[in-house]
Amino acid sequence: MTLLSKTIKAKRKENGLTQEELSLKSGLGLRLIREIEQGKTSMRMDKVNQLLQLFGMELIPAPKTTYNE
Repeated sequence: MTLLSKTIKAKRKENGLTQEELSLKSGLGLRLIREIEQGKTSMRMDKVNQLLQLFGMELIPAPKTTYNE
């Protein structure tokens, strides 16, 4: 899992949403929500930001950091 996938899943659960509900609220397909949560590493940044916007977050350029999975 990637940091992004862990963050999205945690935020979804914190807000008491199912993947289906998150899909409806974000306007993104359920398949994309599932792929992001499963750690897909190649996707459109605008779609990810559309999803993150629901949680008051966005993707930004940042120094590369190694995270323990």
